[in-house]
Amino acid sequence: MGYSEHWHSFPNHQLFKNDIRIGSKRTVPGHQPVIPAFLTASFCIYSWIACSFGTLLYSEVGEHTNHFSKMTETETRNHHDGKQQNGGATAEASTVEDVFDDTYKEKEGPKPPRMLVWRNIILMSLLHIGALYGLVLIPNASALTLAFTAVCYFFSALGVTAGAHRLWSHRSYKASLPLRVFLALGNSMAFQNDIYEWARDHRVHHKYSETDADPHNATRGFFFAHVGWLLVRKHPDVIEKGKKLELSDLKADKVVMFQRRHYKLSVVILCFLVPTLVPWYFWGESLLVAYFIPGLLRYAVMLNATWLVNSAAHIWGNRPYDKTINPRENSLVALSAIGEGFHNYHHTFPFDYASSEFGIKLNITTAFIDLMCALGLAKDRKRVLKETIVARKLRTGDGGYKSG
Repeated sequence: MGYSEHWHSFPNHQLFKNDIRIGSKRTVPGHQPVIPAFLTASFCIYSWIACSFGTLLYSEVGEHTNHFSKMTETETRNHHDGKQQNGGATAEASTVEDVFDDTYKEKEGPKPPRMLVWRNIILMSLLHIGALYGLVLIPNASALTLAFTAVCYFFSALGVTAGAHRLWSHRSYKASLPLRVFLALGNSMAFQNDIYEWARDHRVHHKYSETDADPHNATRGFFFAHVGWLLVRKHPDVIEKGKKLELSDLKADKVVMFQRRHYKLSVVILCFLVPTLVPWYFWGESLLVAYFIPGLLRYAVMLNATWLVNSAAHIWGNRPYDKTINPRENSLVALSAIGEGFHNYHHTFPFDYASSEFGIKLNITTAFIDLMCALGLAKDRKRVLKETIVARKLRTGDGGYKSG
């Protein structure tokens, strides 16, 4: 899940010393916390193994205008239900793929046996142990390192929320080439599988939400929806339905396919080398602190923030738009996942670029997309008309007229 650090190539390094400033370019007086050498070595090995496996836990083995694309509820229904004509737009077909399919029926009889993936269990355990140690190291980190960690967090988060999710999974707006490259780089730093597979699995999630064909079916409990789905083999229906999705829009995107071809290398560089080496080289931070805080701690927090959308936002909160579905409005999740916690709205109107009724409120991702449109780097944001939202609340909502 990173890279194998060649400690011998850095100055001042003595692996079995008790100085936390391993590899540091400066000498820090006073007593420092002790880290066993075997723990340091184990995480170096862990990083190398994870990236060697590549896709980690997630897979089975124009002019730029500033206008919104408004859609009424009738238009939305026609948009989702209409059959694509031969030679129709690719974007249209891909949008249909994220709409719930109520014709799917779960197979009768016993469920397939649960098969644990021990590689993933071990790697996830090591990651979270490393993240906990990163918390211990925070008092020893410089202010610049902590600020850099925050920058890496938001950059990687945007790669998922504005990139893999709202752009590539739902096609809720259009992005220029420079913006797509920027988001693809952030997505690699997030290390949540490449854009193609992330978008494919997310479309399956929307199309078959809370069924056996949903990769992280929340009816199987909080732990499964949060991380457990990555620790066991996928249900056969998830694989079957994923293979049948229309993904030609993703295959036609050169940025998506370039990232897919070079995913392992991009993860090594962006998820682990850059967060570790930038603080060490530019302001003399310890390699140890840089590896465990901007590296592992940042990565683990980003993962859990994303997972909370699948778990907490499917279990806790109100349902002002559609009380017949599980996804909820959860402000805490929106805060940690930079705008992805308004989940009842999102599953009701998955094509809305803001993923929320309330625009940029607790929604950094929406603010970012708006900024990109203002700069001419994005366009054609899809948005639901206000009267459509009100009508839907009255028709299927639970009476909770305020989100969060």
